[in-house]
Amino acid sequence: MLNIIAGSLSVGVTPSTSSYESIATVTVGAGGTGTVSFTSIPSTYTHLQIRGLFGANSSGQAYSINFNSDTGSSYSYHYLAGQGSSAFTGASTSRTFTLLTDTSGSGVTTSPTAFVMDLLDYRSTSKNKTMRTLIGNDANGSGQIYLVSGLWFATPAAITSISLGGLSGATFTQYSSFALYGIKGA
Repeated sequence: MLNIIAGSLSVGVTPSTSSYESIATVTVGAGGTGTVSFTSIPSTYTHLQIRGLFGANSSGQAYSINFNSDTGSSYSYHYLAGQGSSAFTGASTSRTFTLLTDTSGSGVTTSPTAFVMDLLDYRSTSKNKTMRTLIGNDANGSGQIYLVSGLWFATPAAITSISLGGLSGATFTQYSSFALYGIKGA
């Protein structure tokens, strides 16, 4: 990324755009959806990144991530968050999902939530999978930001599918957009 910025500023560095490759994009249609999935993920990259911009159907909802259709108690997460002048943390283990975010705040239904999530060593069959997400929204002036780390500690397997979903009736509204990228290694 720094190479691209430096190259575009003409500081003697050739921009490289070959580190990230688009794998798939999903845009939510009319009526919204409770789940967005990426399937048949190729094993040709070192890491994955998901970038998203979504609307929430109501405030106070939470959104989750599952890998390879696993809904067993094989996930954990930690988060550090800030909202206005308040900071808060949380953690949970032996969950049936890892956390994407919750959408507390009064303006989240009119202000989109944006995130960037990195999934590290997704194709390894010898390690548990880790992810980190930076996510936030303006919420009409009472915004929030989260830094979330998650772990999938099922029997180590390559990630071949990813599902992002709403919990307890939460949905992604129409025009929400999600893009999956493969990150090449050295």
